[in-house]
Amino acid sequence: MDILSIAGVIVGVGAILLGIMLDGGDVNSLLNIPALIIVFGGTFGATFLQFPQATFVRSMKMFSWVLLPKEMDLSAQIDKVIFWSHLARKEGLLGLENAIPDEKDPFIKKGLQLLADGNDSAAIRDILDMDIDSKESMGLQAAGLYEAMGGYAPTIGILGAVMGLIHVMQNLTNPELLGQGIATAFVATIYGVGSANLFFLPVANKLKAHVLALTQAREMLVEGIISIAEGENPRNIKLKLGGYLYDSYKN
Repeated sequence: MDILSIAGVIVGVGAILLGIMLDGGDVNSLLNIPALIIVFGGTFGATFLQFPQATFVRSMKMFSWVLLPKEMDLSAQIDKVIFWSHLARKEGLLGLENAIPDEKDPFIKKGLQLLADGNDSAAIRDILDMDIDSKESMGLQAAGLYEAMGGYAPTIGILGAVMGLIHVMQNLTNPELLGQGIATAFVATIYGVGSANLFFLPVANKLKAHVLALTQAREMLVEGIISIAEGENPRNIKLKLGGYLYDSYKN
């Protein structure tokens, strides 16, 4: 569970609501159904038009990473690589086939299979790097969907504000309807700007960070697999891959 994500939502939204109450405002004044429909309906509609279905579905699935990010224990991955290295030295590269069924990650399975098949290091790197680039590109595209929503929401909010003001101008002779139009105008702007800066854009950036971290973890595995293919000493492999650890340079 990503505690910072939960804390971010609570602190961000809570600070705004608390500020309104301390200023003597009424929180209920922010509840406006027409403004809600205009801003979020328009934002999702524009997003549906921009992105293909596959990217939209992938981005919805990736949203869970905000609260439940993929676990990437780099130390454990390094230990695996060292184990494979010792296994390859003891039983030869073909012996790595016995380790393939124990792995759940398709990327690791592919790397071990390439090793067991006796491919040279250049071929292994080309194949795995292509896999990494493809996965990274798809992940960043999915994260970009939330970034796009963060761009559309404020603009749609302004559109909602203009529509509310038009409603006000049409009812200048009817004071009872003026309040509703003014409320929709201002609340729509709050919904647009608030959702973009408190939700859509932060979610996009957090997902991008997770995608890049996953890419780095896979790049580390590639270096380990290539080192095994080139017959490097397990101790040297461990020292090389240690550079990927976040705390490797701490005193």
